[in-house]
Amino acid sequence: MTTTPRTLRVLVWGENRHEQVEPHVAKIYPDGMHGAIADGIRENLGDAATVTTTTLDEPEHGLTEEVLRETDVLVWWGHAAHSEVEDKVVERVHQHVLSGMGLLVLHSGHWSKIFGKLMGTTCTLRWRSEQDRELVWTVEPTHPIAQGVPNPIIIDQQEMYGEHFDIPTPDELIFISSFSGGEVFRSGCTFRRGHGRIFFFSPGDQDYPVYHHKDVRKVIANGVAWAKSDLPQRSLPTLLRYETGEFYQGHGYTGPIEEHGDE
Repeated sequence: MTTTPRTLRVLVWGENRHEQVEPHVAKIYPDGMHGAIADGIRENLGDAATVTTTTLDEPEHGLTEEVLRETDVLVWWGHAAHSEVEDKVVERVHQHVLSGMGLLVLHSGHWSKIFGKLMGTTCTLRWRSEQDRELVWTVEPTHPIAQGVPNPIIIDQQEMYGEHFDIPTPDELIFISSFSGGEVFRSGCTFRRGHGRIFFFSPGDQDYPVYHHKDVRKVIANGVAWAKSDLPQRSLPTLLRYETGEFYQGHGYTGPIEEHGDE
């Protein structure tokens, strides 16, 4: 008996601020950057994925417990309003990533609260915005995220991101980028936190049409497919207390004061 794989449930989260106040950004992305990113995922994954979008100004930023429970992979783009993301929502997303929800962090999302919380570092870097050319070089050609993309990907208009990028050593380094000023950058990295898979991919600035680039869209779609955990999403492990003879199963443990205050 065969079972049909369940459709991948993808949620693209966009800050959606530049598009509202900067006419040149609205012209490049009339449906918002989140709309362009979502279209690229649909274009590449087709019926294998159901892709929806939400934005910062939705109630609870569109990231309610009910929404996250029904999300396999969350894609995150933010830039100008990181501080406006409520800490309680960040904590909620963090718990879901540790429990197995995949996360893609794009471009200036490197400074988002959720990425910083997961990395445990400043996530700062060098940058300049001069309509530079970016070459995205594949350094791990066997990785699923690198499949079907040229080496290098040529992006004619882009903001420069350069080293040092203050992140933990990635689990896998898939892409590095080079720029006309001689700078290089770890532009495609993976991490694992708890049961969750994380992919950071840097190409994509509001001032340039990077999310319409077919190869960038392909990488993002590959990243979405990769980030879905092979394990079912589940709640975080709890500390178990057990008595002799209960080797495999224990009692739920909430803390020494609640259960053992008299010991």
